[in-house]
Amino acid sequence: MTHWLNERILSFAEKPFLSLKGNQYTYSDLAKATQEAKDTFIQNGIHAGHIATLNGDYTLNAIAALLALFEIKAMVAPIATDADNERIQRIQASNAQWEIHAEDNTPYKIQALKSEEDTHPFVTSLIEKEEGGLILFSSGSTGKPKAMIHSADRLLFSFQNKRPKNLNILIFLLFDHIGGLNTLFNGLSTGALIVAPENRDPETIAQAIQTHKVKLLPASPTFLNLFLISGVHTAYDLSSLRFITYGTEPMPQSLLQRIKETFPKTKLIQTFGTSETGISQTTSRSSTSTLIKFDDPNTEYKIVDGELWLRSKSQILGYLNHEMSRFTEEGWFKTGDLLEPATKEEGEGFFRIVGRKQEMINVGGEKVTPSEVESTLLEMPEIADCLVYAESNAITGQIVAAEIVLKSDYDPKTIKRAIKNHCRSQLSSYKVPVKIYFKEATNFSTRYKKMRLREP
Repeated sequence: MTHWLNERILSFAEKPFLSLKGNQYTYSDLAKATQEAKDTFIQNGIHAGHIATLNGDYTLNAIAALLALFEIKAMVAPIATDADNERIQRIQASNAQWEIHAEDNTPYKIQALKSEEDTHPFVTSLIEKEEGGLILFSSGSTGKPKAMIHSADRLLFSFQNKRPKNLNILIFLLFDHIGGLNTLFNGLSTGALIVAPENRDPETIAQAIQTHKVKLLPASPTFLNLFLISGVHTAYDLSSLRFITYGTEPMPQSLLQRIKETFPKTKLIQTFGTSETGISQTTSRSSTSTLIKFDDPNTEYKIVDGELWLRSKSQILGYLNHEMSRFTEEGWFKTGDLLEPATKEEGEGFFRIVGRKQEMINVGGEKVTPSEVESTLLEMPEIADCLVYAESNAITGQIVAAEIVLKSDYDPKTIKRAIKNHCRSQLSSYKVPVKIYFKEATNFSTRYKKMRLREP
């Protein structure tokens, strides 16, 4: 942990820092727990440059361990509780020398691991600069996790100029997700109260918002739609919400409109970031618009053949176990996100994120973005949720397929024709779903992100 953040945490003293499972901890509690964790790790032989996986969630122990490892200048690879099935793969991908389990109110479980003796050049460069490291993971094309390494000092430095705020923030994205860590570091640097829910289902989240008068809710569009479908917003007092931020996947315009109608006094803000480049500072055109623009002095961007390329001061040094083809020689990162520039009337410098390059549907040479079709489908009052993706076709190569979740009052046998007629009235013919499947629920990950890719 850099010196400024340590001083910032100490300055907040008895301000509430973390609310978890009915317990509340102060910033003084965090400072004490961080020092104890640091002493424990050093006594066990963990030193600067060592690589350690850290298994946990947003508990006092886990957060303190993360900060302590940064202070030691170790390389820490957080592993969230829902990623335990990838634990061995992530240990191997990061070449970890230590495994630490940080559970709530219990001593740390620390295990020394066997690892390759050769130190990776990226790790060596951080050791030489006396900087700690943060290792994050993303799925590779083979299914094996790619281990990417950040300078923890450089990543944290971007929060140094944050001003103190009286803000209660619900932390939604998980302990090993760049968005979740961004929420944590933002809260630490501003003296916010971080509310850590026991589960991430709509009712638990709504209850936490009501109980702790949460002002900021960061979430994904998929979760926000489930939140509306569940009806919890009518059962709990959510009037404290001042901001809802959303990202990780495209937001359908019709869904954004429904969220705004449900929370008319809440500001809706689109965020953008990648594990490779960090979370960038952006501006949303309005609460009812999916248009955003970059206004981050630490981030450069350009659009190449419709794809967003980024270059930031907080981007990774590189991958520990993977080639660097997504980075150019000049340091540009090819995000895989496709953009649509705004019209002059909509605002200069703004653009829409329309989808992932790999999720694009190619119908006989015509390109279809799933989010556009999903937004059209969600305009229908009969439809609660939907998921659009590509299916193979012998003639056109691919066709548009849609999984539909109907509201309980409607019968699938009578609604299919109405769905196709509505799509034909709003979309080009090649964008209209050819296959429609009625489901009890759509296919999304445990982290509330739609899973559109199908096995060939």
